Amino acid sequence: MRRASSFTSSVLSRTFSTVHDGGAVNFNPRLLQVALFCSSRTNNSNSGHRWFSPLLDSFSKSSAQPVFLGLAGVVASMATAASVYAKEPPPVEIMPKEVVLYQYEACPFCNKVKAFLDYYDIPYKVVEVNPISKKEIKWSDYKKVPILMVDGQQLVDSSAILDQLGEKILPGKTKTSVADEDEDEETKWRRWVDNHLVHVLSPNIYRNTSEALESFDYITSNGNFSFTEKITVKYAGAAAMYFVSKNLKKKYNITDERAALYEAAETWVDALNGRNFLGESKPNLADLAVFGVLRPIRYLRSGRDMVEHTRIGEWYSRMEKAVGESSRIKA
Repeated sequence: MRRASSFTSSVLSRTFSTVHDGGAVNFNPRLLQVALFCSSRTNNSNSGHRWFSPLLDSFSKSSAQPVFLGLAGVVASMATAASVYAKEPPPVEIMPKEVVLYQYEACPFCNKVKAFLDYYDIPYKVVEVNPISKKEIKWSDYKKVPILMVDGQQLVDSSAILDQLGEKILPGKTKTSVADEDEDEETKWRRWVDNHLVHVLSPNIYRNTSEALESFDYITSNGNFSFTEKITVKYAGAAAMYFVSKNLKKKYNITDERAALYEAAETWVDALNGRNFLGESKPNLADLAVFGVLRPIRYLRSGRDMVEHTRIGEWYSRMEKAVGESSRIKA
């Protein structure tokens, strides 16, 4: 018992002065920095249309021509929708040969990178980093996640990763980045994701003890923790992050965390201005950035509330279909 208490104290003593993907937080634990941006996995599965084949065959052999035509119309409509939301894999000749993502599963910046890789159907391996020891990235001078290795080249910082990958696989795209002073619409909203949207997430997912425990249940189930760390982190971490969230509210001048989340969601829908995506008929980098950072919280209580109480649900569903299944290579 004394050893467990000592371990907990050691864990919580690491809760100061670290930075995650460029975002400094005064009370940001090495162990729990992952928890500032808790996530919940989504199953973005798009069912194929092959199961229609036997149905069409049976109808074509019957005299039920009107029914067949009606079903054919449905199939055609679904095929049209599928083509609208089709993935956009790059040409084979410029497809990266080996991509490895060093990540925390519960990290919106890592999910932003995964949204890009998934949408462009770029196969990638994942190395889950232990947030305590970080032994998986000891080889790197950069001690934050995500780190993306692309054919032996190290890319860091989620927004910079999207810029650099975009240059590699989207040769016809105008080269802009969130570091540019002259903003186009896409760059403006990518910057908004990094400077505003991500900061309203933590106060929401840790706003009370039950939501903090819900978040840490996911973190400990999917993170790279030892058995002892898993037990300690779930309860000590949830308690610590509950108080951290209160500090974050003050830091970012958030009075009502849910209202701030809903306002952010509505702000994004207003930016769409009736379009399916900010990129018009297909997602652009801003769409992928917003989707990426929201995907971790979508099926937590805060994400469910967001979809229920704002207009963002339809856009989010379109993005799930467009991004489709993960291109992650299963170990």
